[in-house]
Amino acid sequence: MTVPAEGPLLGLDVGRRWVGLAVSDPLQVVASGAGVIDRQAGGWLARVGEVARRHRVVGVVVGLPRRTDGSLGPEASRVQKLAARLEASLGLPLVFWDERLTTRQAEQALLEGGLRRERRRELVDQAAAVLILQGFLEAQRARRRAGAAPPAGMDGGRQEDLAPGDPNSIL
Repeated sequence: MTVPAEGPLLGLDVGRRWVGLAVSDPLQVVASGAGVIDRQAGGWLARVGEVARRHRVVGVVVGLPRRTDGSLGPEASRVQKLAARLEASLGLPLVFWDERLTTRQAEQALLEGGLRRERRRELVDQAAAVLILQGFLEAQRARRRAGAAPPAGMDGGRQEDLAPGDPNSIL
């Protein structure tokens, strides 16, 4: 599945406790932070839906945690299951994007920004969501310039539509 080439996209970094959110502009050039949601507080799917409706998003990009060797582990499986619930709830096209090292990159950027430790903890998931979505947007733009198909890329740009039930499936 792919997301539309125009209109705002929602980017998500789904952690065990927090969901970081980012939203793109309608031309899909820039990703901006859109907050964090505490998954343990309950109702997180509805709250993500509220953000999606408020920003009139046309698709969702979810960070898929891969191991450093590129394989999928238990965390990826957990995110895939949550994403399937999210896709059913929102009724929007959803793609995965490789999120390897985005949390580390976000932490480093916030540290270099001089933010206090507590403030960094509050913002790291949102910053990771921005990095995930921005990476997807840049790859999609590069593909368009090259005349290739837009990415849905779980692996950094390659389109993969796999059947539900397949152990490597995006659904």
